[in-house]
Amino acid sequence: MDAASLIAFENKVAAAFESRKIRAPIHLVGGNEEQLIEIFKGIKRTDWVLSTWRSHYHALLHGIPEKRVFDEILAGRSMMLHFPEYRFMTSAIMGGMLSIACGIAAAGERVWCFVGDMAACSGAFHEAVKYASGHNLPVDFMVEDNGLSTNTPTTKTWTVGGYKQNVHIHHYERTRPHCGSGTYVAF
Repeated sequence: MDAASLIAFENKVAAAFESRKIRAPIHLVGGNEEQLIEIFKGIKRTDWVLSTWRSHYHALLHGIPEKRVFDEILAGRSMMLHFPEYRFMTSAIMGGMLSIACGIAAAGERVWCFVGDMAACSGAFHEAVKYASGHNLPVDFMVEDNGLSTNTPTTKTWTVGGYKQNVHIHHYERTRPHCGSGTYVAF
């Protein structure tokens, strides 16, 4: 899947939300298409991908059919996409997949755990990284850093830095609002 296809998918989701076809919160992705495409070149279909409430691109890039992803979003599950048959799970809880990533990796499975820069500043993140490093677990923590903790600059809210070797960060500028599509929708 290329960047234009990813962006077109999010535009389709935004249009469905604005026309009241999605009666639940959505968190659109935007601004990191090329970086994610590059990252997913190294992720095998047999690897587990654990993600956040902003997971549409992750699901599509991990090979989940677009129709399945879109149907789940239409059903109001944008923030909690689960496709265990594709080895893909998300959580609407900030950092909610961190301990699960360690558990799956402890069972010998390869895991890629995506978090935002806000979650990467939390104690749960540092505990998971320390545990995974200390037990040499096959998990990589992927920090998606758009500089914002919800809508507050992360550097003004948290102390940032000091990551371990199995933590990968890519910086990007957000092109979508934190929640919704930027258009007020009354249900």
